[in-house]
Amino acid sequence: MKAGILLFPGINRERDMAIAVTRSFGVAPRIVWHKETELSGLDLVIIPGGFSFGDYLRCGAMAAQSPVMRAVKDHAARGGYVLGVCNGFQILTESGLLPGALLRNAGLRFLSMDTMLKVERADTVFTSHYQTGQIFRAPMAHGDGNYTADDATLDRLEGEGLIAFRYADQNRNGSARDIAGIYSPNHRILGLMPHPEDLVDPLMGGEDGKPLFDSLAAA
Repeated sequence: MKAGILLFPGINRERDMAIAVTRSFGVAPRIVWHKETELSGLDLVIIPGGFSFGDYLRCGAMAAQSPVMRAVKDHAARGGYVLGVCNGFQILTESGLLPGALLRNAGLRFLSMDTMLKVERADTVFTSHYQTGQIFRAPMAHGDGNYTADDATLDRLEGEGLIAFRYADQNRNGSARDIAGIYSPNHRILGLMPHPEDLVDPLMGGEDGKPLFDSLAAA
């Protein structure tokens, strides 16, 4: 699987993501500037975390209008895979590739700490190296991670098995139904708030996030 990582002004997690991809895939990903529109040859497009365009307006709102996002939508329509983490998740919701929105955290504080995530299903291209119900550790670093959607959307996500991960310890950001990550209906787009790429090597303090990238590498 060939991967590309999008780079917007203000994004700051592209190197962390590149390390994670390289460790699992055995080859470095392509870095794609936000004004590029050519994604041919890529199987997986990754939108990493950070503060795209300084998080002006709403988080991810300006990045969602960048030229590359039109190419990402075309890539997704062709059946390509897309992973958005933290600010990447916000960009996916702002661009309409995933439903709902990420609001300010409950308590209005920036959260920078580890959290525990529960794997809701292990039969997707993103989770095949986990087990259903498995609990793993992932760092959080966000001020706007409070996932929200109307009840009909939340019920649909539940009913169609589109919830990827839930917070398994304290739901510190207030996300509806403890949701930490969701899939698109075809399970080829994943958005999540915590950072699995920050735990892919013992030198980082653990390898809890590595199975996600190993799953993608095996696809």
